[in-house]
Amino acid sequence: MKIGFIGLGIMGKPMSKNLIKAGYELVVCNRSRDSVEEVAALGAEPADSPADVASKCQVIITMLPNSPHVREVCLGEKGILETAEAGTIVIDMSSIDPVESKAIGAELAKKDIHMMDAPVSGGEPKAIDGTLSVMAGGAKEDFDKYYDLLMAMAGSVVYVGPLGSGNVAKLANQVVVAVNIAAVSEALTLAVKSGADPELVYQAIRGGLAGSTVMDAKAPMMMAHNFKPGFRIELHIKDLNNALNAAHAVSAPVPFTSQVMEIMQALKADGNEKDDHSAIVKYYEKIADVSVEKK
Repeated sequence: MKIGFIGLGIMGKPMSKNLIKAGYELVVCNRSRDSVEEVAALGAEPADSPADVASKCQVIITMLPNSPHVREVCLGEKGILETAEAGTIVIDMSSIDPVESKAIGAELAKKDIHMMDAPVSGGEPKAIDGTLSVMAGGAKEDFDKYYDLLMAMAGSVVYVGPLGSGNVAKLANQVVVAVNIAAVSEALTLAVKSGADPELVYQAIRGGLAGSTVMDAKAPMMMAHNFKPGFRIELHIKDLNNALNAAHAVSAPVPFTSQVMEIMQALKADGNEKDDHSAIVKYYEKIADVSVEKK
């Protein structure tokens, strides 16, 4: 099976390499030619445009920054729609607005082109080692047909429901992560402001109901003041913006999400948007005039 892969960024490049390792033949396209040449050196065929990819492949994976980029690649000039044959499937693994996933899918369907939304969680490290978590939406028969393809890049692939459901699940994930990081930041700041050792407070509560994967991943980073990005604040802002848009479209109140979005906007205003999202603690440190950093 020849697979088209469009978008060779921080996530897409290692994902495409894992497909090559799994034995798939790839046709790749990206705005940066350096990434194309790097993947082509492993055996992929370079393409000049999404339309070029679609002329050669009936299975196309996209891994792009946000909704407008997916729309452009699928429906724009020299896009997939220009050359794709009926029966082609686009598996969009970007994290975008589910409302837009449905809209793009509806346009593609007019030419009998299928679409799945299959966003991922796990960041660059799991993209490299091929253990991403994939949340897939679309027709169940398409999911079943391409499950093995997705598993070549992932540790788990879960079917969520119709087109758009994958991105709903991803946004739900991002909401829970953002609110959890803010809660951990708030709690550690309270500990320091009250004269307690944040490390001992963390150790005391991590084994109980308050414990979480997020806490174990981010609390040590906060106390080390290590904000080297695993997931940048600016990317989480993008996801929360999509979450707010999707929530407003269905009249779902998301007050905690909006609160954390404003915290992240304040951090961006202070120039911290390239930091890991654990840097949410910087907001609390600033307004409480303390530091949770271990000396």
